[in-house]
Amino acid sequence: MVFFMKKFLKFVCTLLLIVAAFWLGSVTADIRALQNSVIRLHVVADSDSEEAQSIKLQVRDAVLNKLQSAVNSLPDMESAREYIQAQLPELERIANEVLEKAGQGCKAVVSFAKEAFPARKYDTFSLPSGIYESLRITIGSGEGKNWWCVVFPGLCFGATTEAFEDTAAGAGFGDSLTGALTDEPPYRARFFVMDCLGWIENLFYAG
Repeated sequence: MVFFMKKFLKFVCTLLLIVAAFWLGSVTADIRALQNSVIRLHVVADSDSEEAQSIKLQVRDAVLNKLQSAVNSLPDMESAREYIQAQLPELERIANEVLEKAGQGCKAVVSFAKEAFPARKYDTFSLPSGIYESLRITIGSGEGKNWWCVVFPGLCFGATTEAFEDTAAGAGFGDSLTGALTDEPPYRARFFVMDCLGWIENLFYAG
């Protein structure tokens, strides 16, 4: 009897490990799908002064105004990447035009690269920690607080959960990924694990 009980427990433990491995594999797949489907927008202020933070938002608005309609019409990540990279000089010009009109003596530098991002909660969705491709705008010394969201697909342009879900579906996000990002109860553990794995990934990212 003891022998059969041990065999049964071993079988149950093995089965649980297989299920856990399968689930973790699907979570990892969602992380990669997310990182391979979004381009973040990262705006860094010159300082934390009230004026510098206000200027940061003005630069953000000007850049989004330039990008929003064009990016929303692009069919995929590769097209968005190519378009944004081609627009870097123009985006830098727009950012510096805002600074000049505001009487700022500093300059903005616009770049495109991979960056480590912390977890971030927005009005209708959250994004886990991890490495993302990023359109980065650094104003002046870049010592102020950040503003970040997603420039492609247009996840930050919709004001409702339904708008987010429509955009996410158009970007090819699966139900489990969309559910995790919108804090649906069945997927909360999934988001937690995604964020933990992304946090670990950030620790080892050299930039």
